Amino acid sequence: MKKVKVFLAGDSTMSNYDATVAPRAGWGQMLTSLVGEGVEVRNEAASGRSSKSFIEEGRLAKIEQEIGQGDYLLIQFGHNDEKEDEARHTEPFDDYQGYLDQFITVARSKQAVPILITPVQRRTFNAQGELQDTHGLYPEAMMKLAVDRQVPLIDLGRMSKELLEQLGLEPSKKLFLWFAQGEHPNYPEGVQDDTHFSQFGAHEIAKWMVYKLQELGIQI
Repeated sequence: MKKVKVFLAGDSTMSNYDATVAPRAGWGQMLTSLVGEGVEVRNEAASGRSSKSFIEEGRLAKIEQEIGQGDYLLIQFGHNDEKEDEARHTEPFDDYQGYLDQFITVARSKQAVPILITPVQRRTFNAQGELQDTHGLYPEAMMKLAVDRQVPLIDLGRMSKELLEQLGLEPSKKLFLWFAQGEHPNYPEGVQDDTHFSQFGAHEIAKWMVYKLQELGIQI
């Protein structure tokens, strides 16, 4: 029986990592262990990519060659669209929406289902312990596109914000890469990374994603 393929297009918060940087992990990496036997996860997410650079490097073209009828394309960008360098930067209500629309068009041209996913929150608490959003207008721009193009949307930005606020300043560190000097062999100098997930954090996000996909009627 043909397996349903779930293609992932996104950035470092979604991508796969090897053992040399463990326990760093993307939530897409954890998704594989949570899906049924009839589902194949194809994680094409890549660190540092924006909606623009992902397409211009030919990564969407690769997906286009392999995606087919009844498959799914999960699309999560925003972290690197915010960057100022020309290779990656997009404007929220301009070319960001335009690049996202290319993902939608490719999926639909192959009779696959596109799903937009708002960018996951960074762990950015201020001095008062309040979580600060770092994604500006990108989530809003994605939501508007989802309505205009009638595309299912999963608001991972809102969900991750609620999770971080529920955990609070110190407990939320376990979702990310936080190690003191000498605490982990892969990070001998220590690390304080509020963007990239630990395996635990990536697994928590992936579990929630499966739940939200099932809410949309997608049984994976």
